[in-house]
Amino acid sequence: MSGTHFRILTLNIHKGFAMGPRRLVLSHIREQLRNSRADLVFLQEVVGDNQKHQKSLRHWPAETQLEYLADTVWTHHAYGKNAIYQHGHHGNAILSANPFLSWDNIDASFVNFSQRGFLHGVVANNIHLICIHLGLLAKERHLQTARLIDHVNRSIPADAPLIIAGDFNDWRLKTHRALRAGLGVTEAHEFTKGHCAKTFPAFMPVLPMDRIYLRGFDIHACDTLSGNHWREFSDHCAMMTDVSLRDPQP
Repeated sequence: MSGTHFRILTLNIHKGFAMGPRRLVLSHIREQLRNSRADLVFLQEVVGDNQKHQKSLRHWPAETQLEYLADTVWTHHAYGKNAIYQHGHHGNAILSANPFLSWDNIDASFVNFSQRGFLHGVVANNIHLICIHLGLLAKERHLQTARLIDHVNRSIPADAPLIIAGDFNDWRLKTHRALRAGLGVTEAHEFTKGHCAKTFPAFMPVLPMDRIYLRGFDIHACDTLSGNHWREFSDHCAMMTDVSLRDPQP
C-alpha cells in the first residue's frame, strides 16, 4: 500500500489448477497477480501442503503456494489452514505490501465435511482484513454469516477501516443483504456498477459469487478480471477494486 490509496484483488485459485483437465497454472496465476499491481491480495483454496502433488507433479513448487505466489512482491502474508486431509491442507491467504500487526484464523465450520475459517489480519492504519470462503450449503452459509457479523461487531471497532473479500458462494444474495444490514459495509462492484459481479463459472459467468466489501473507504473503480489472460485460471473470475482510506487512524 502507498499512502492511503491502494488496490485490492480477490481470487479463488482452485488450488492452482485450471478448469477441466488437471493442469497446474500456478506460474500463470503468479504472473497475472504481479501484473495487477495489487497492494492487497485475498486468495481462497490455497494449498499449504500436499505431499501427493509434491511427489507426482513435476512443476509443483518446492515452497508453499503462498510463498510461491507472494515471491518478492508481497513480502508479508498470512495463511489460515482450514481443510485438513491425510496428505495435506488448504485454506485462505492474504498477501500484503505492508506488515501485519496481527492475524488470526477464526473457525467457521458447521458441518463435518466442510472445514471453513475467516482469516482476519490487521495492517497499518488499523485496517482490518478478512479473507473468506463460505460453504456450499445454504444453512451452513447462514450460520457462517451470523458468526462473521458477530465476530466483526465484537472484535473490530465500528470506526476502524474494514475489508472483507473472497468467495461467498452466495448466488441468492442472502449473505450479501445480511452483511450490508449487520455491518454497514458497501460492496465495491455494486457501488460502482449497480449490481454484484457475476464471477462463476469463469468461462461464462452467470452467478455472483465473489465480492469485496468495504467500510471506511472511498471506492473509485471495480472490475472483474475475466479476459483471455485470466479466464483459464480457476473456475472463478478475479475481482479488483481501487479505493482510498477516508480517515487514516493513528
